[in-house]
Amino acid sequence: MTTPITAVAFDLGGVLIDWNPRHLYRKMFGADEAAMERFLAEIATPEWNARFDAGRPLAEGVAELVAAHQDQAELILAYRLRWHEMLGGAFEGTVAILRELRRAGLRTYALSNWSTETFPGTRPRYPFLEEMDGILISGEVGVGKPDPAIFRQFLARFGLTPQATVFTDDSEANVTVAAGLGMVALRFTGDTQLRSDLRRLGLPLAAEAPAAAE
Repeated sequence: MTTPITAVAFDLGGVLIDWNPRHLYRKMFGADEAAMERFLAEIATPEWNARFDAGRPLAEGVAELVAAHQDQAELILAYRLRWHEMLGGAFEGTVAILRELRRAGLRTYALSNWSTETFPGTRPRYPFLEEMDGILISGEVGVGKPDPAIFRQFLARFGLTPQATVFTDDSEANVTVAAGLGMVALRFTGDTQLRSDLRRLGLPLAAEAPAAAE
């Protein structure tokens, strides 16, 4: 017998929130897109950022990188001092799905890699976060996705049954781990695809997003 789905868990960055360091660094690099991409690939790398998501203090990581690349100190310091400029808007199509699910009686959660230093300042910008039943960010527990440990902590914290919980993330690695733990895991490629996937699972969503209020 198929277990009825009672909860949907969302990643945040790339799924509900447009977080991207390029929002900041395009201001700093101007038209030199290639130089910006080199900086983000070779200096302020995703691996470096992931350590903040796992609990490393921003000041410590930034100071270490400045010491190693003193000629790029202003750019590196901006990663901490101007972090809020990496935040774009909400992905409204996904927010609409979240709210439809809640109105239909499903529980909604967030499971995201995020620093505990920057997340508190993020919350007020996105009111839908306060509507969710629970949020677990990696910085709280000192381990990030795709480590199975954070998924297990998430399920335990909120008393969720894996087979009754949908998880959506834009990272294939994270989706693979969630599926391996028994969750109904969906790779996020856009709100239209997510809406279709959730409807296919039998969740009570309209075929199209409701029109925005004038």
